[in-house]
Order: sequence, then structure tokens, then C-alpha cells
Amino acid sequence: MGDSSVVSQYFYISTALNLSRDDVAAILESSARNNPERNITGLLLYNGRNFLQLLEGEGAELDALMKRIGQDQRHSGVSLLHKSSVPERVCPQWAMKRVAIAESVANRRDSLERDLPAELDPAVRKMILNFAVLN
Repeated sequence: MGDSSVVSQYFYISTALNLSRDDVAAILESSARNNPERNITGLLLYNGRNFLQLLEGEGAELDALMKRIGQDQRHSGVSLLHKSSVPERVCPQWAMKRVAIAESVANRRDSLERDLPAELDPAVRKMILNFAVLN
């Protein structure tokens, strides 16, 4: 089972109260700058209170990134919800894509269904959709 093409996937939630649009933009900018050299891809949702992030890459790189994420003062209570190995990335083109949560709760599920990768694990998809309709 020494297939090097297997990709690790980490999915976590954290609490980040009162971050400005600029703060979130800075996080995305940093991800876009640093993730390609580490071969990390993924997506990020922020609802004004919590981050929900899916990370994909090599296990050791993700472990190192999770350690840095855990020490980041901009958020707290980092909790890993799901960790798995997948045959291929679901976000291969995204150094880190911000998936917008529609203002209208009624439109959230539909707009997310359009934005989320089709190959996403059904359990992860369900957690993302549930997260989006929480607030």
C-alpha cells in the first residue's frame, strides 16, 4: 500500500470572533502564497464566528500546517472533525478557495451546492451544508 498518490484530507472547525473582511482576506492571501509550495489545497468557509476548513495534501505537511493553525491567535478552539485518506484531491485547483456563504439563509444550501466540488465526501459535504445554515 505504498502508493504515494494517496492524499490526506483534514477538515476542522474553529472559533474566530469578530474578524474583519481584511483579516479573512489576509488569511486567504497567506494560504494562496504558501500552500502551492507545500502542495496543499482546500477550501475555507467563514460565517462571522467560525472557520470551517478542508485541507488536502501530504500527511506530514498537513500535520505541520495544523500545528501552525493551532497556534494562530486569530482563532481558537481548533477541532479536527474529519481526517481521511482519499485517492485524489477534491480541490486540485484551489490553493485555498473561500466558499462564500450567501447572505440569505434560504439561498445558502443552493449556492454552496453549486460551489462545492462534486467529489467531496458526502459526510464532509453534509457538515459544510449544516454549518452554512447555522447562523
